[in-house]
Amino acid sequence: MAPFISCAPSTTHQGLGLVSWSAMSRRPQILVTNDDGIDSLGLHALACAVAEHGDVTVVAPDQEFSGSSSAIGSIFDIKPEAHRRLIPDLPGSNNVWAVNGPPALCVLFARMGAFPVQPDIIVSGINPGANVGRSVYHSGTIGACLTGRNGGVPGIAVSQALQKYITTGQSWDEAIAAIDWTTAATIAAAATKPLLESPMPEPGVLNLNIPDKPLGEIDSMMWTTVAVHPPEETTAAQLIPIAGHTNSYEVKINWGTKWTGEPGSDVAAVADGLLSATWVGHLRGMTDVTSPIDFSHLGIDSPVS
Repeated sequence: MAPFISCAPSTTHQGLGLVSWSAMSRRPQILVTNDDGIDSLGLHALACAVAEHGDVTVVAPDQEFSGSSSAIGSIFDIKPEAHRRLIPDLPGSNNVWAVNGPPALCVLFARMGAFPVQPDIIVSGINPGANVGRSVYHSGTIGACLTGRNGGVPGIAVSQALQKYITTGQSWDEAIAAIDWTTAATIAAAATKPLLESPMPEPGVLNLNIPDKPLGEIDSMMWTTVAVHPPEETTAAQLIPIAGHTNSYEVKINWGTKWTGEPGSDVAAVADGLLSATWVGHLRGMTDVTSPIDFSHLGIDSPVS
């Protein structure tokens, strides 16, 4: 088990200018989760930082679930369980839970009332490595927030870009051992406060990708789009026979060259060492597409436009 992180008060960075702040009538409830597991130091740092702005409940997977997107798994097969855990010095009731399922399932159970929280916002992370480009479709960090948004709860997905590896970070020991989570946690808290105090008309998901450097060295932020490609993507997969076995193969993945992204994209911002902030939109049906699909031969009438 990873050591616990101390929950010292954070210094709030107020330069994001996300939305205007207003007085609050009650103390908000914040649900914190991640896809790296309940023992992740990034999760602990995030929970401690946002606790300045509300009552925190942590519901996170009991193990690594990176790349799980918004999947909830086969709940009939996994037989979901929840176990109390502890993050020392976390302000409040220390309402911390580990679930034997992916982060989207953690959020779903919280929304359904399994835990004593009615979240006003979901904050997910801190992921070691950027979640940018097409990788946003596969990220469990972002998937947790998307699951919350589907239930009317806004979310913030928080990732800390690694300068050595700017692709989606998935627990490379050599890359994350020396991470200082303070900067990402501070910026996440700064984004959480205004979204709580001035809720948006429609719940959204803010995807934050934060440089791996001290707060004072981050010169600026950029409102970004989702890049067409991730910084580095798989280009091919090969089946390699496993020695001593029949009909068994290792899948070898080939990686392409590094890409710095199109101007204005999240990949470009991360490559330039900037704070990237992206609003991840709804997946909506396309109604204005001319389609060759016709089911009339099955006795099904064409749709009325």
